[in-house]
Amino acid sequence: MRLTGTKSPLKKENRKIVLRYQDGLPVVMDYTLIRSSRRSCGIIVDKDAQLIVRAPLRQSVSSIEELLHAKNDWILRAVEKQREAASKRPESRLTPEERTRQIALIRTRLRPVLEDRIRYFEPFLPPHRKITMLRIADQKTRWGSCSAKGTLSFNWRLYLAPPEVLDYVVVHELCHLIHMDHSTAFWALVSSILPDYRERRRWLKVNGSSLDI
Repeated sequence: MRLTGTKSPLKKENRKIVLRYQDGLPVVMDYTLIRSSRRSCGIIVDKDAQLIVRAPLRQSVSSIEELLHAKNDWILRAVEKQREAASKRPESRLTPEERTRQIALIRTRLRPVLEDRIRYFEPFLPPHRKITMLRIADQKTRWGSCSAKGTLSFNWRLYLAPPEVLDYVVVHELCHLIHMDHSTAFWALVSSILPDYRERRRWLKVNGSSLDI
């Protein structure tokens, strides 16, 4: 497993859009537009209830905002859901500097754990794309991701999760080396490696917001 690679350049800008609640009340929504070499537009609401749009370099702002208006109801529901989750999240007693140091230490400790679990589960996969890089990130809305170039990224908070939950995320991302979607074939492959993956995934959905320092 090679752990080298490069990042694609990103272009960021902060924008605003007016959305509407079901009763017609308007709300001005700030959002961060991140452009890269990706092929399609993606919308996420992160754990801080911030709206983030990832779009291809040449996609027009008008078409992006047309998509945001089409997803109006979903966005507002997601924002409320993240705000509710944030209200249940334990408050950190660390100063920002202490927290930064702790996260750096966790990343150092998590890397060999992830490398070990990847080595363990990778032989269960059929022939697949090579892993080009392993990243440990501060992802806002994801526990892990797999890029088309073979970069596996994992959230540092997985260090705080039970081992069986960390294993689920590792297997999930490894299976994306074969299926880049969440098709029936993808979940069948996950299930063939972890027959109880639904229980592990459910634990993460229920308890994930508490994994922080």
